[in-house]
Amino acid sequence: MEDSKPYWFPAKRYGWGWGLPCHWKGWLTLASYIVVISVGAYFLQPDERLGAYIAMVALCTVALLAICWVKGERPRWRWG
Repeated sequence: MEDSKPYWFPAKRYGWGWGLPCHWKGWLTLASYIVVISVGAYFLQPDERLGAYIAMVALCTVALLAICWVKGERPRWRWG
């Protein structure tokens, strides 16, 4: 029986949070995050506009965490 809701991000084996993606949509999400941060660094020039760059990284990180929360396995503290 196939799982009707496959996780994009599995829970970490040790600690709290998510590990590397296990689904192609998770990999696409992670790659998009990295590309947006990189392009933002090119256009915002962190050495000149540090506040704007930090705000952009924070916004992208919150969006990634929200996607991990919705499409990932529920995180909980794991001792192994």
